[in-house]
Amino acid sequence: MQRNIIHLSSSTRRRLRQPESGIALLTTLLLLLLLTGLSLAMVVSVRSDLMVNGYYRNFRGSYYAADSGLNIVRSDLINKIAAAVPASLNINTAPIPAGTEGNVKTTINTTYGATFAITGSGTVANSWPASFNIDTTQTALTLVSCTTQGTNTGTCAAPINNPSGYVYVYNYTLASIGQTKGGEKATISDSGSFTLVVNTSPGASTTTTTTNTSFAAWGMFIDQQSICSGSVLVPGTISGPVFTNGSWTFGDTGAYNFTDSVGSAGANGGYQFSGGGCDQVNGVSDTQGSTTIAPKFAQGFNRGQPAVPLPPNAYSQERAVLDGKGTSNATVQNSDLNAVLKNINQTAYPSNGASSGVYLPYTTTVTDPITGKPKTVPPTLTGGGIYVEGNANITLSPTGTNGQVYTIVNNGVTTTVTVIPGATPGTGTTTVQSGSTTLSIIGVPAVQDASSNPTSDGTMLFVNGSITGLKGPGEGQAAINDGTALTITAASNVAITGDIRYKTAPVTMPADALVTGGDKGQVLGIFTANGDIQLNNGQSDQTLEIDASLATIAQGGSGGLTNTGSAIKTLNIVGGRIQNSIKNINTTTRNVFFDRRFLSNGFAPPWFPSTTVTTTSTTSVAQDNTSISPATFARAQWLYKSGLQ
Repeated sequence: MQRNIIHLSSSTRRRLRQPESGIALLTTLLLLLLLTGLSLAMVVSVRSDLMVNGYYRNFRGSYYAADSGLNIVRSDLINKIAAAVPASLNINTAPIPAGTEGNVKTTINTTYGATFAITGSGTVANSWPASFNIDTTQTALTLVSCTTQGTNTGTCAAPINNPSGYVYVYNYTLASIGQTKGGEKATISDSGSFTLVVNTSPGASTTTTTTNTSFAAWGMFIDQQSICSGSVLVPGTISGPVFTNGSWTFGDTGAYNFTDSVGSAGANGGYQFSGGGCDQVNGVSDTQGSTTIAPKFAQGFNRGQPAVPLPPNAYSQERAVLDGKGTSNATVQNSDLNAVLKNINQTAYPSNGASSGVYLPYTTTVTDPITGKPKTVPPTLTGGGIYVEGNANITLSPTGTNGQVYTIVNNGVTTTVTVIPGATPGTGTTTVQSGSTTLSIIGVPAVQDASSNPTSDGTMLFVNGSITGLKGPGEGQAAINDGTALTITAASNVAITGDIRYKTAPVTMPADALVTGGDKGQVLGIFTANGDIQLNNGQSDQTLEIDASLATIAQGGSGGLTNTGSAIKTLNIVGGRIQNSIKNINTTTRNVFFDRRFLSNGFAPPWFPSTTVTTTSTTSVAQDNTSISPATFARAQWLYKSGLQ
């Protein structure tokens, strides 16, 4: 195939392209115009969307502001009604005063009637501010009803028999207008009711009292008593208040009968079974197999009680011999003894100390009130008792109507001190006799008050050593006379070798009831802070009776009641036993018959150890305490409407 090829000159080619000049520019302009139109359309569309969205945002913000406002006002309304309820009120008195709802309505309108900004921890940082106000013309709060709770009768206006609560029902109507940054507003109205329950309970007055209490006020007090340690209480009858700073442990070898309250600082009781094992139980009895240990607690077993503080020492008892007060716990020095005490030969207690001797606090010189100079007078008693230096054996016996005889054997020397009280406390005669020597002293030992005036007869017999034997004149015979108030204190052990009985029995046995006419002021306390009270019974029938409150008690002490002699068949204590710890008394039956006089008006042996006891008492009063249950509300209508400003 033959192809024809035509060649054009350059000028011809230019003439052929000349009609196409400017088409690219025109195309570009057309495209630019189209793009500009599209851009303008987009701007108009975006601006329209922004305006619509802004309006919608403001509108919704106003809605939320109005709704939040309703919640704020309704909550405040309920709180203000509740705030009108007092913490306590007189019984049979309605807790919310009449007309409270009107006052609350006025306060709500005043607080929220103007623009109220919504602020607080829940507001997001940099968020648009929101506010609301309520339409005060629509606010309504009315009391619908008030009814009483419980089985009591009556109405809220006239309650009877102190209702347990009051139920208030209120109707409310609120209208809230919310607004944000723009001019849009939203209005929401809400109406319904809420119920407020005010509970009432009988009021009480609590009084805490701190008193100085003699340890004689306990029928039995044991400081150190470890639970399930192998040591158990001896079965028998124990009357009077009973307490331990530890825990009680009971055995199964006999019956326990507690006529008064029993307490312990420990939370549990121990129950020791002969067949094996000891249970620690927070209860009043325990059973293993077919064996039950169930002590009789006539007035309860109170566990987990506050511990009772112990006395620091026996210095106050020693000082009571010197001044009749015994108010100081300071150590008694030889110089103190030398300044006050004299023996039967009118020789002062040696300033460098003594190893034996019987001394009394008396003087033979006084200051003449006219001349101001010393003058000699007959021996005159100035203190509260008898001081024995060194170990001693003591026999107690009555004489006459109200006289008391102390027969003291000290270092092989027998000294007899006879106290015959007069008609007035502190008066009478004290006679000291040893061998052929007799000394008559004006006055008798007396308990003196802070002004040093005698207030009552009372004797402290202090032995700076051990009492190797303490007893009455014979088994079954009286040892303590009517009217004798006596405390015997030893620096070390006290051995009781025979019966020590009151001339007149103050209480019956075994009922421990007060005997009519049996209170003649007779009282005996036996105390050691640093030793034991030892039972060394020398009576052939193996029975022993001690009419006294026995105390072996001190801070850091370990003293107790213990048997150092033959076994005792029956031990009767008429008074009480106060010990640091329980020890073996080798006794088949031990009975403590509490002297109930110790519960009356602080009655106790003179200068007997005491403690500070804090008691709390609760007394009902003619008022109720109030509490408010969370309010409940029910919405009857919720209406939402909006509009432009």
